[in-house]
Amino acid sequence: MRGRTIMLISAIMPTASVAQDQHVIDSLQRVVAGATHDSLRFDALLGLAGERIDSDPEAALGFCVQAREIAEATGRPADLGEAEGWLGYIEEQRGHSQLALQHYSSSLRRAELLRDTAGIATVLNNMGAIFKDQGRIADAIDSHTRSLMMRTARNDSAGIATSLNNIGLILYDQGRVAEATEHFADALRIYERIGDPDGVSTALHNIAGIYRDQGDHAEALAYFQRALLIQKGQGDLYSQSVTEDNLGGVLESQGSDTEAASHYHKALELHAHVGDTRGMGYSLRNIAGIELRNGRPDSAYAHARRALELFNESDDKRGRASALWMAGQALHRLGRRAEAESAAYEALALGRELGYPQQLRDAAELLARLHREKGEWKKALEMQDLFHAMRDSVMNQDARRSTIRQQYRYAYERKEAELRAEQAQRDLRTAVAMQQERDRRNLLLTGGIGILVVALGLFSRVRRLRRSRAEIQRERDVSESLLLNILPEEVAAELKEKGAAEARLLENVTVLFTDFKDFTRMAERLSPQELVHDINQCFSAFDRICEKHGIEKIKTIGDAYMAAGGLPVPNLTHARDVVAAALEMRDFIAEERARRMTSGRPYFEIRIGVHTGPVVAGIVGVKKFQYDIWGDTVNTASRMESSGEAGRVNISETTYALVEIEPGLAFIGRGKVQVKGKGEMEMHFVERDGPND
Repeated sequence: MRGRTIMLISAIMPTASVAQDQHVIDSLQRVVAGATHDSLRFDALLGLAGERIDSDPEAALGFCVQAREIAEATGRPADLGEAEGWLGYIEEQRGHSQLALQHYSSSLRRAELLRDTAGIATVLNNMGAIFKDQGRIADAIDSHTRSLMMRTARNDSAGIATSLNNIGLILYDQGRVAEATEHFADALRIYERIGDPDGVSTALHNIAGIYRDQGDHAEALAYFQRALLIQKGQGDLYSQSVTEDNLGGVLESQGSDTEAASHYHKALELHAHVGDTRGMGYSLRNIAGIELRNGRPDSAYAHARRALELFNESDDKRGRASALWMAGQALHRLGRRAEAESAAYEALALGRELGYPQQLRDAAELLARLHREKGEWKKALEMQDLFHAMRDSVMNQDARRSTIRQQYRYAYERKEAELRAEQAQRDLRTAVAMQQERDRRNLLLTGGIGILVVALGLFSRVRRLRRSRAEIQRERDVSESLLLNILPEEVAAELKEKGAAEARLLENVTVLFTDFKDFTRMAERLSPQELVHDINQCFSAFDRICEKHGIEKIKTIGDAYMAAGGLPVPNLTHARDVVAAALEMRDFIAEERARRMTSGRPYFEIRIGVHTGPVVAGIVGVKKFQYDIWGDTVNTASRMESSGEAGRVNISETTYALVEIEPGLAFIGRGKVQVKGKGEMEMHFVERDGPND
């Protein structure tokens, strides 16, 4: 487990102290006892909470409750939001995720009421971390992306680095190692530039996790130890506990079980000291692994069961899946095969829900073994195939290294091309100057013969100039092609002209999401090569359809495809264009499905959702640009997709109002449909009315 980047509410509450200062505590207590103004008592109580948060979380919680009571009595929304933010953070550290979310939601409402973008960004960041643990990955990415957008607009370097770290953690769990590495490296550079030791230790910790999972134990230990030194210097017990767990993991991988167990027990002690029940669960699960390998399955099962109880209490689905897998292995060793199988299938279901390859790989390997022992060969082969698919296509270490190498090779080659073009221009200018000087001198020294020589020289120079210009133009063409391949033409032009492209609020944009139904089931029936080929075939067709209808492909996310109309240049036809593209995508998948059914091959079915509204659009990334959009419109479009049906295009009431009078379209009203996180929303299925385009 790598450290979670949790940043205390900076704009709507003060940062907690990292070490308890008794003199400060005494002073604050005197203020609480003697202050005549509520605002002074409120600030002093939160100051006390910050001083005691590491050493005595229960006392810190009590101070925050008192502060909230004062805020409620005085009716100041900013104070109430600040107190709720503190309560959320403390409950989160105690492993009470649902309580933490309730407090954060209350804090967020008040920050939004006050239009406090700094406070909104920080609360979204903390909520995103909880969503990740609960397996609500779409909500986690949405929260962190919104937070990053606001922090970027405010030029909040520390906040930007925090968001990059958190998004990197999600990408890593999804097996997108190269993207995660880039996020961690960018965060580390920012933290080092602004001199933030806590941030530096977090980024070092996350990079160490990548080295560890690649099997580079020496580098992993070095990075973890650097992070631990900073954490000890800061008195950050929470982060120390996480790093101790990870040091144990590296030593365990090296076969140093005794040293590993020592770090795990130290981590367990620290987690308990700060009241982090979730962290205690991970330490107990790690200790269970040591016990199991050393021939003590009874002890291993006891530790895994206790870990599972703690993960259930904190609603950490990722932890629950890993504890179930560990318990299943211990039960298998104890001969309790039916219970082991039940635990492994529950772990598998959680892995599928989360979309985390490692959980799927581990559970499938255990189930393959259990089914083989029972003689259930068909089930054993199915699980073995799933194990190999997850291991080889997503988690294979060589593939990871290759991905990272390719990422940096691309960045290097792009930079090298730019340098070559610049050098060619410098060489050209130098050659012209030298030739001009030679021409002048020759002209003075020679007569008619000199003129002939100059003429020949000029002819030669012209040829060289033409060749140089041609080489420079080829370099420019390559750079231009690469840029236009990843950015819209208008944005690329702005980037070349100004060196940057500003984020823009676009009031009316229509966003499209597609997703394949039962993708995980399909993935199990296809080889990795077939799966990648089929997805590429579909997405290539979608790219052509987007180009045909003048809409902008934004990105792909796993098996999902996202596009938008009405940007980067606003237009009045975006809703019509996107609906037309959506129907054409739907038809392409339907035709492909028919062909595959005829030949008895597996086929995809697709859901498509469309919504219209305002978005913020801009470029993210430093070394690797990406044009992206953010805002509630994006989230709602995604909900239109997930609330739809296979083979149908589901549109929101907002989009319907823009296209209902368009000729050639027919609509099926669905009424109000319950939408996760948004309540009831009006929806419509859209179809063609008449012959196809």
